[in-house]
Amino acid sequence: MATTNLQYLQNLFPRPTISPTCLVIGAPRMVFKCGCSSSGSSGQEDVFSLTSSSKYDVDYLGQSTKGDLNVNLEHLEAFGLDGQATLEGPIEQVARMETEEAEGLLRDLGIPSPSAVRLSPRGIFCSRTLNLRSISAIGYDMDYTLIQYNVMAWEGRAYDYCMDNLKNMGFPVEGLAFDPDLVIRGLVIDKEKGNLVKADRFGYVKRAMHGTKMLSTRAVSEMYGRELVDLRKESRWEFLNTLFSVSEAVAYMQMVDRLDEGAIPVDLGPLDCKGLYKAVGKALFRAHVEGQLKSEIMSKPELFVEPDPELPLALLDQKEAGKRLLLITNSDYHYTDKMMRHSFNKFLPNDMGWRDLFDMVIVSARKPEFFQMSHPLYEVVTGEGLMRPCFKAQTGGLYSGGSAQMVENSLNIHGDEILYVGDHIYTDVSQSKVHLRWRTALICRELEEESIEDDIIRTIEQSKRGIIELEYNALIHSRGHRATLVELINQKEIVGDLFNQLRLALQRRTKERPAQTLAATNMDDQELTESMQKLLIVMQRLDEKIAPMLDADGELFNKRWGFLSRAGLWDKSHLMRQIEKYADIYTSRVSNFLNYTPFMYFRSQEQTLAHDSYSHHC
Repeated sequence: MATTNLQYLQNLFPRPTISPTCLVIGAPRMVFKCGCSSSGSSGQEDVFSLTSSSKYDVDYLGQSTKGDLNVNLEHLEAFGLDGQATLEGPIEQVARMETEEAEGLLRDLGIPSPSAVRLSPRGIFCSRTLNLRSISAIGYDMDYTLIQYNVMAWEGRAYDYCMDNLKNMGFPVEGLAFDPDLVIRGLVIDKEKGNLVKADRFGYVKRAMHGTKMLSTRAVSEMYGRELVDLRKESRWEFLNTLFSVSEAVAYMQMVDRLDEGAIPVDLGPLDCKGLYKAVGKALFRAHVEGQLKSEIMSKPELFVEPDPELPLALLDQKEAGKRLLLITNSDYHYTDKMMRHSFNKFLPNDMGWRDLFDMVIVSARKPEFFQMSHPLYEVVTGEGLMRPCFKAQTGGLYSGGSAQMVENSLNIHGDEILYVGDHIYTDVSQSKVHLRWRTALICRELEEESIEDDIIRTIEQSKRGIIELEYNALIHSRGHRATLVELINQKEIVGDLFNQLRLALQRRTKERPAQTLAATNMDDQELTESMQKLLIVMQRLDEKIAPMLDADGELFNKRWGFLSRAGLWDKSHLMRQIEKYADIYTSRVSNFLNYTPFMYFRSQEQTLAHDSYSHHC
């Protein structure tokens, strides 16, 4: 099916043999044409002009207009079209009419409507307004960004190697198995207490697990009621930024159970929860350093990599639109070349290879230090990975090490002219933004609904693991549950407000002071008491129904932790706060750019405030 879709796209939109800057735009009532000579030169400057980097302005949302396409009205008559006459009338009506005609044209061409894509798990969601036309270069991370791994396969094998190393170190690992449902991205390990916690946007802990056992709401309150999660205190808190964290967190929480049971041999030394975390981290680090894991993946990439035939086409569109594409990865050259060949080459047209897509490739980048400081730069000069020192990167080069500042200087582009796309909120996104002011995009695979293959696996394993759906789909299927829950909470609030007024009247009466009104002061004691009793019983019964529903909120995504982006019914999770703070846009996979074009203007949505309900009511 993937190959068929690719062939269909290539047949529908064949690569132009004329200059890629030559445009033909059609509409039912107007046709703009540009002249193209046989030599390949284009006369499109008579109709369109491109806003250059030296003449750009800033629009009313503060975005650069560099890369915008402009129509030269004074030249329209030469093509038999009077722009002013054709577009006469109130602009609101003209816009609606032209929108309908353009949507009809897209339907005739079989191109999906951009508005439909936005309302899907394959959407690109905007935290900070971004004009993609003004972006001169787009940099990409590789692992879990350009290459999507099967988490169960990749992290499962990482877990296996970690456990083998722990066993060789003397730790009791018998009977343990990889359980990815224990962990979701965005949780935080409390290394001092051996807990895994979920915090809201303010850092307050909302859910917690000690070892593999969830803690009660009361236990969480007693343990964390007076302290906040502070990610700056790295000696205590470990933020699970990426899917690579899953295997480590699962292994650690299981070993905390063994520590509590007293099963860890005393000859390993007096271990506390923090020392145990170091031991697990060391075992996993050895699995990566010794190369066994990556060697296995390189030998059978089809078992670990999820193919995405649309991805190379999305990057090809960006390149042909004039974007300079960069690959900046911490992986070494041999692993990068093997994974990229497997994932890209078979889906590229005209015998292109993956290297042809990128203006610059940097392996072993050592992020986040890559964005913070300068390391020696080496050029990879042979297919075997032989390197030689160099002092300046060139377009088309393949390098190891270096720095982001070196990339900017080599390409002569800086700051917000560059968009960097990665899956790690700290290593990729926050550091490139904080130190260089690059624009940023986060890949969050969990947003997307499951594939057909995932549905089959899920059906087989329902009896063992329960139904688990990914964030976007889970939120849709939870609407009814959440609406009922909100209605019950609103009812509780109304009843509570009424009860509190009567309680105040009773309090004033017992202190021999007048109540809020004369009628309340003269109210019969029995009537007041009976009304309060009824309201109190109603609130208690509402609580009995609300509490279990709150506990179940988000269980379609994960039974223990709820939704990835939420912490409680209304609040955002700590991860979501990090995404909003550092990622200008976020989406489930890079190939989603294919539905938006390289010319998209991403506009952030209105942010609701606590007093918005009052202004809306007024």
